[in-house]
Order: sequence, then C-alpha cells, then structure tokens
Amino acid sequence: MIGVKELIEIFDRQFLATFNTCLIGGAEEPLYTPAEPDQPARIYFREDYLSSALHEISHWCIAGDKRRQLEDYGYWYTPDSRNIETQKEFESVEIKPQAIECIFHWCLGLSFRVSVDNLSLPEYNAEQFKKNVMGQVGSYLCGSLPERAQIFSTFLLKRRYPDLDLELSEFLKQKYENYCR
Repeated sequence: MIGVKELIEIFDRQFLATFNTCLIGGAEEPLYTPAEPDQPARIYFREDYLSSALHEISHWCIAGDKRRQLEDYGYWYTPDSRNIETQKEFESVEIKPQAIECIFHWCLGLSFRVSVDNLSLPEYNAEQFKKNVMGQVGSYLCGSLPERAQIFSTFLLKRRYPDLDLELSEFLKQKYENYCR
C-alpha cells in the first residue's frame, strides 16, 4: 500500500514542474494557497491522512485557472455544525471532488466512502449524497475525467499495477460495475 510520503513524492513529481504546485501533509486543517513569485502553490492536507490528501488533490484537479489563483479556490466552507439546508449546499459542491477522490481510492486499491463532514447531524442519512457521488463517477467514466485527474489516476494505477495491460478507463469501468452490483 502507498504511504503518505510516497503520495507526496508522486504528486510533486507529476505536478511541481508542470503546474507549480506541491502537496504538503501535517496540517491541522486542509488549505490551498496559490503560487507566489517565490513559492509554488501549496495543497495542505490534514495530519498524515491519505484520504485527506486524495480529497484535497481532487479539489485541485477540478479547479480552473482562475480558481487556482484564490486561496481555497475561492470556495466557502462552513465547518462542522451545518444545518440541513447548509449541509445540502455543501454536498452540492462536493459531488465532483468526491467522485474524483473515489477514483483515486480505487486506483490505489482502497475502499472509498463519501464524507458528509458534519458530526453535528449524527442521524443524517447520506444515501442520496452517496448516489449523487456515484452517479458523477459514472458520468466521468462515460465522458472524461478532468485532465489533471486523468494524469494522476493513470499514474497511481500504473504505480500499483506496473505490468497491468489495462487502460485506466477499462479498469475504472470494471470497478464501477462491481461497485454497482
């Protein structure tokens, strides 16, 4: 299994030179900071949690050029303790990043589960959110992944299975079909 340090090395090898972006673990909270004249853009992820790193990378993979010029891509974030209405709004912007995160997990041979990121709603039923995320995974598989997600997913899969003679799209379709059964 891949470790956090190796994931950082893989990410930096793929994207530091081409997108002037590096991955940094050990943060108390996730954060994206845009590049400065003397520093690359930085994606900070929580503690040394692999899933946190994959989640933050997924946000970066879908952020366009303008969003990557803004701290945290210019998104709002309401911390744990959202009410139902705010939770639904949060989920609507999390569908695409969590779908990409799911694909990253699958490429690494890890299980994935959606995160509602809200402990104040212990009885909350996330089933619809889960369906929406998996529906987006299916949409990506029928269309195409964002370019950086495609590059990173392919690299993760080749790292895991160096001798695999299967394209990323075929691998993901098989994973998706098995998941949907």
